[in-house]
Amino acid sequence: MRLRRSTLASGLTSALTSALTGTAAAGCLLLLAACGHGPAHATKDAAETPVRAAQAPALLPVPRGRGSEVPDDFNGDGHRDLVLDTLVTAESHADDAGIGIVYGSSRGPVPGARQLLTPTQHATPVDGRSPAVFEAEASCDLDGDGFTDLVVTTDPPYDGRGRPPVPLQLLFGSPAGLAGRAVPLTVPDRARYGNDWPELPVCGDFDGDGAEDLVLHASTGRLSHLRGPFTREGAPHAAGAPLPSPGEAPTGPAADVDRDGYDDLVVRASAGPGKAAVVLGGPDGPDRTGTILPTGVDVALGAFGGGKALDAAVGTLDGTALRYDLPTAARGHVDAPGSMLDAADFDGDGLSELVSSGSGVRVYPGRATGPTTRDAVTVRPASAGTTRVLTAADFDGDGLADLVLRTYRGDTEDTVEVHRGTAKGVVTARAAVTFSTSQFLTR
Repeated sequence: MRLRRSTLASGLTSALTSALTGTAAAGCLLLLAACGHGPAHATKDAAETPVRAAQAPALLPVPRGRGSEVPDDFNGDGHRDLVLDTLVTAESHADDAGIGIVYGSSRGPVPGARQLLTPTQHATPVDGRSPAVFEAEASCDLDGDGFTDLVVTTDPPYDGRGRPPVPLQLLFGSPAGLAGRAVPLTVPDRARYGNDWPELPVCGDFDGDGAEDLVLHASTGRLSHLRGPFTREGAPHAAGAPLPSPGEAPTGPAADVDRDGYDDLVVRASAGPGKAAVVLGGPDGPDRTGTILPTGVDVALGAFGGGKALDAAVGTLDGTALRYDLPTAARGHVDAPGSMLDAADFDGDGLSELVSSGSGVRVYPGRATGPTTRDAVTVRPASAGTTRVLTAADFDGDGLADLVLRTYRGDTEDTVEVHRGTAKGVVTARAAVTFSTSQFLTR
């Protein structure tokens, strides 16, 4: 069985700010990021509408940095960069356009300072074949040099017999950003279990030694824990036998939920909706099941209740279930839909706001007693279409998280908006930065 996810933020959202975790987010960061963040099938009208990228901002050089501890800072200049795993294409149902990077500044993402990562130019061919699949999965500083690195998934050749190859490759950051070709990730045989594809990577310092590790799906009931730092050839510092797991789909971003100095993560029973559990890190890695979470569609971690530990929000059909002070998990509930959830502190009060984007984007303010539906903010993008949250993180360095949305109309039209956090109103109604990913069609 091969588990797949479409964005950097799948499963958990990239909702935690750098105050909560030193690992990369995603956006859904990843991205990201969560079930359904990719584009829907194009309509007939969208399929007949070509992309016009003439309005793309002029291409700017990537600012050169010296290294930083800011998450998602691929060029090390101290500013968070934006990963775009879904880009519009020149025509409907065309091949994957690649991965877009928009580099950051003190004002947030700068659309002109952009980079397109494609499998032909940035992936390592396997058995003489360049991969057709090239998707962002996770990001963190794997080699400890002060420049964030990107974990991507590919589709290496496989005849279906025996143990499949490792589909993951690593792109390393540098003063010039993500440069050169990716290298295949090495997963030692002793860290593998069964004949599943080793994938669904989650970054985090799970053993508390200060280096970023990777946790991967090994098979049903097992996780592979690769200890950092990683070499530029893609090899981990160490890896032991696969660890027992309450599920098969590790989900990021990781966070130190119980404040014990070890990153923890959520592991879902399967890649789709269902039960999940918080798995706690320790000296031997993430090998202890903490809290069993209720059955749901999506999970977000955040400081919802103002307690000593982090909390979990679980989207269900009946609203959003809350579990406070992990791993003890006192129960709570908010009458908000939870098909896709994100969390971040937009107003700087130390409490996480809850973002729901199942049908429309709603931000529920954080309170000492948990998120509230009172004074909830509806964020209405300027463009019509289907809107998804790409990530929630601090892009302009003011200490307040920002909300990044993508609104798309089929495969060939979209708009990305960055709504800044504000102490007065959670997030700004009007976007501070707006652009289309069609800009990556121009070089």
